[in-house]
Amino acid sequence: MQIRRIQPNPAIAVEMLRYQAKVPDGEPRNILEKIVWHKEAEVDRLRETIPLVQLQKQVREMPAPKDFLAALRQPPAPQPALIAEVKKASPSKGIIRADFDPVAIAQTYEANGAACLSILTDQEFFQGSFDYLSQVRQAVDVPLLCKEFVLYPYQVYLARSRGADAILLIAAILKDADLQYFLKIINALGMTALIEVHTLEELDRVLALEGVQLIGINNRNLETFEVTLETTTSLLAQRGSAIQERDILVVSESGLGTRSDLDRVMAAGASAVLVGESLMRQTDVAQAVTTLLKG
Repeated sequence: MQIRRIQPNPAIAVEMLRYQAKVPDGEPRNILEKIVWHKEAEVDRLRETIPLVQLQKQVREMPAPKDFLAALRQPPAPQPALIAEVKKASPSKGIIRADFDPVAIAQTYEANGAACLSILTDQEFFQGSFDYLSQVRQAVDVPLLCKEFVLYPYQVYLARSRGADAILLIAAILKDADLQYFLKIINALGMTALIEVHTLEELDRVLALEGVQLIGINNRNLETFEVTLETTTSLLAQRGSAIQERDILVVSESGLGTRSDLDRVMAAGASAVLVGESLMRQTDVAQAVTTLLKG
């Protein structure tokens, strides 16, 4: 899967125009490419509002991040570590939870056994917010993952300045050199990188990198948005031994709604799960988490 990027031309002095974007075909080929193109323009606007140097100063003054990876290793078998996701909407499903209170949801997750939380920060497509990340950070003690479409180091510093302890890197939208560079930045900040793959090709690319500690296998096809747990079981059947030899922890993501789903991916070799939509749709979120973890 190849996601095309919009690359700017050199800056030109034509009134207020900074650059002309080179759009490969004029229209994105799938939802992920559409998100990436929008994100490039969004980050450009954010830089004008909050300069990178300002974010870096804020980060230097913050306490050390919480240990996201250690939190995922704590739950005793046979209970998987749960990364519970605070998620209002998605491009494929629309509004998932209308009565959305990110702080209340996060506190409920924490009180009912979630090892870590995932906070959607993309506003355009998921109705998330970096403000939600800041609010949740002030309300809970568990480590937080910033669920964002990261294209630039700027976003890593923004996530950390808002309280993130870990950040998502999506292999489908990043080149190998970019992944390695982001890993160095994230590790230097004391954060954890969750590198997400959804094909064997992407998994092999990630396994060739240095410093990988946490891999997420997304059961959702990022082009069609179809979901199957076979993605986790198949990839781990093919590369499980290599992952285990490097002591890399695996998170299964998407399509997990029951305890039997968790048992299936755990049997394949996953140690943690990331669950959002199936929890967000329940009236009683606390009971939903308990049922998911304990059956």
